[in-house]
Amino acid sequence: MNVRIGWILFGWISAAQTGLPPLPEPQMVPKPGAGGVTQAILPGGIVIGLYPPGSPLLRAEKAGQAEVYNMSQAVPGRVSSIVNIHNPSIEVHLVEKGINTGAAVILAAGGGHRTLNVGGEAADFVPFFYNYGVNTVILRNRLRSDGYEPRTDAVNDALQAIRIVRAYAKDFRIDPNKIGIMGFSAGAELSAPAAIEFAAFDKKMAGDTYGNVSSRPDWVGIIYPGPSPFARGRTAPDIPANVPPAFIASPGSGDRVHAIWAMEYYMAMLDKAVPNIEMHLYGNGRHPGDALPDGSRMSGGLTDRNGIPLGSWQYRFIDWFRDLGFLAKPGVETKAARDVDEYVSDPPKIPVKRP
Repeated sequence: MNVRIGWILFGWISAAQTGLPPLPEPQMVPKPGAGGVTQAILPGGIVIGLYPPGSPLLRAEKAGQAEVYNMSQAVPGRVSSIVNIHNPSIEVHLVEKGINTGAAVILAAGGGHRTLNVGGEAADFVPFFYNYGVNTVILRNRLRSDGYEPRTDAVNDALQAIRIVRAYAKDFRIDPNKIGIMGFSAGAELSAPAAIEFAAFDKKMAGDTYGNVSSRPDWVGIIYPGPSPFARGRTAPDIPANVPPAFIASPGSGDRVHAIWAMEYYMAMLDKAVPNIEMHLYGNGRHPGDALPDGSRMSGGLTDRNGIPLGSWQYRFIDWFRDLGFLAKPGVETKAARDVDEYVSDPPKIPVKRP
């Protein structure tokens, strides 16, 4: 390649400097909605507010504020993260009828409860799951940085998202028994309690628009998680008999604290002999955003991570997901559901003490 042409292609010499015609503006760039109206961040997204206007779960004085988007500096139109979320919502992306498994994944992005990293830990997964016939739902939950409490407000948002997807399952051609939630880092602080706290939430919300629709996830994903309800120093909750299966993945010693939080959830389930709990701890890897020796930062979500095994965790998830029957045709009972029913009807005899 001619060196000068290379400079042009890689942005080292601008079009103006070379006399080329100016580049057109990028199209279909998402813009946050005024008046609290939430806009889709990807084309074709169906946006549904989690709570109706005037809900006691919303703050009336904040309801008219628009979300604030942090746009990528390198990729036009890409929303990297969002803050100022006062009207939590879901954004639904459906797959073609011919490949539809009926499964749906609700994605709870991380960001340390300061921001919501919807680029790498939500939007990027829409085409990935599309290839497997899985419908994708991006959750925009409320954040601590905006004055909300993650362990109540954000967890409520996650559970309400599950109820709404299940309530509209027929309209979306989603199997109501194949709805799960996958959380990343701070987002896993929503997916983990969703597996435990659904009954209490359903009781609290029974009188709303969605009536008796259950918020129980059929499975949960817990990816390089923050602290779960079983974290050291917390009073461990009771595990419901119909607790859903879980897929857990994290770096190991390079991200020690998140690995410990992953293990605490896993051990709580293992102590109760809960079926279909799978965990992958990787020997090489760090938490997304951590500094690397070369001065760059560890990426997250679906990124390759320079070819280390952690970079292909998503394919281990697909193996687990397929094994439990979630990639079968809609309406076919999953192995996951059968195993939960068996566990509920004939719980295993567990020794008082660990062996």
